[in-house]
Amino acid sequence: MSPAIPLQRLAPGPAGDEQPFEMLDACHDRMQRMLALLARLRAHVAAHGADTQAREAARDVQRYFDLAAPQHHLDEERHVLPALRASGDPGLAALADRLSSDHRRMEAGWAAARVLLAALEAGSLDRLDAAQEAVLQDFADLSTAHLAAEESVAFPAARCVLDAAATAAMAADMRARRGLR
Repeated sequence: MSPAIPLQRLAPGPAGDEQPFEMLDACHDRMQRMLALLARLRAHVAAHGADTQAREAARDVQRYFDLAAPQHHLDEERHVLPALRASGDPGLAALADRLSSDHRRMEAGWAAARVLLAALEAGSLDRLDAAQEAVLQDFADLSTAHLAAEESVAFPAARCVLDAAATAAMAADMRARRGLR
């Protein structure tokens, strides 16, 4: 029997007092860490089944995508995507529509992925078959492509479009919805 692959559980940290785009970037960093944990979890389950480490990692991934990711998407839907649409640039407006559509697809993909992770956590699923692997991979692929589009185009463009007052309102809204100051 080969030694266990360390899953290096990572619990998402709370949002701090960063500026709104720093908060969005920090969330992306945590999301990328959770996607990396999901990849390590899949490899671990293939080698060792749904042991204690796998169950704990499955719980951590679920907690992040159940709690933090929806808040992050709401931040984007309320502030970033409207800014892109208001920019007057048809390409940015089309990107906003695509990112909004991605959010709906990610919600559906997460619902399917969550069922599998909950089963791993509960111990009712010990291995992933090819179709189950594909569900998790599709969710990870969509999430990764979505993050890249936001970081390379959407966030920089929205920073340019939003004035100081709109940025301050965005930060206040993000903090209030998270129960921060």
